[in-house]
Amino acid sequence: MARHHPLARGYVEFTMNTLTVTQAQAQFPALCRKEKTSVIARNGKVVAFIVPRKRMDGLLEQMEIMANPEAMKAIQRAKAGNAVDYPLSALE
Repeated sequence: MARHHPLARGYVEFTMNTLTVTQAQAQFPALCRKEKTSVIARNGKVVAFIVPRKRMDGLLEQMEIMANPEAMKAIQRAKAGNAVDYPLSALE
């Protein structure tokens, strides 16, 4: 059953139950092969996530874009409807 994790702030959905540290240690090889993020808790508090490589690549790319002031300005212009479109031939 899908549920939102309290640390997810309402926008990341985890489809796997939270595991204890002991459970995660016992299942670590299998967790590394899963395509879903695993949530690990100790004493009821989240202490770690096991994030699949594909998801992590996407997160890192998003962070790089968000850290680039010019990219963020372009995104804001696009959201405001002020983006300039160029034909693909402009890339040649």
